[in-house]
Amino acid sequence: MNLLPSVLGLFLYFPEDKTEYIPAVITMAIFGIAAFLAFRYIVKVSKKEQGKVDELYNKSVNRNEQE
Repeated sequence: MNLLPSVLGLFLYFPEDKTEYIPAVITMAIFGIAAFLAFRYIVKVSKKEQGKVDELYNKSVNRNEQE
């Protein structure tokens, strides 16, 4: 179990100069905004497709009722 702290030490880095966090925060903000916009776009396209499917379904039901 003595290996665990040395292995975790390879991945954890807390700089003394906090300005080193600025590029990471900017990158995270850009990717966060991009993910949010992609999600909104997917929801918007999905609603349009759902409307088309509902319209086709209603046409099909009306056609079957007339026959």
